[in-house]
Amino acid sequence: MCPTYRRATIRDVEAIAGLHADSWRRHYRGAYLDAFLDGDILADRLAVWTHRLTAHRADDRTIVAELDGAVVGFAHTTLRDDPTWGALLDNLHVTHGLKGHRIGTALMVETAGAVLDAGPEGLYLWVLEQNTAAQAFYEARGGACVGRKLGGPFPGGGRAITLRYAWTDPPRLLDP
Repeated sequence: MCPTYRRATIRDVEAIAGLHADSWRRHYRGAYLDAFLDGDILADRLAVWTHRLTAHRADDRTIVAELDGAVVGFAHTTLRDDPTWGALLDNLHVTHGLKGHRIGTALMVETAGAVLDAGPEGLYLWVLEQNTAAQAFYEARGGACVGRKLGGPFPGGGRAITLRYAWTDPPRLLDP
């Protein structure tokens, strides 16, 4: 198994939205309202990703992992998001059945490369406090928990504690 990594295009909208919706349904219960997660979350994610991939914002980078022609993971980053913390890794999701196959790690490497290409800055993200598996993943890749806040309201409603993870030295991510 050897995925390829590339910048997302508008042709990837449905695959990204489907993967995003599935990931939220699996991992965001208790933070996002069940009515939202059980409803037409796919339509919501399709609207978001259609906008993101057609807006052509200079500071946005969406990278997909592709295996046998199918999108199996993606990462979305906004460069120069915060003057203190740097680029925001806003989304990182991998197909549920392929977790543990280093696709997420490779997406982090690709993200770090995009951040470094844009100039020297840090990298950070917000993760739900309840998502301990994601926290362990980020810590194993050198991320440090540097903040905590009540997040939300989230799409569809709901609030939960979120943790800021940061990498002040993104080049370290290039050597997984």
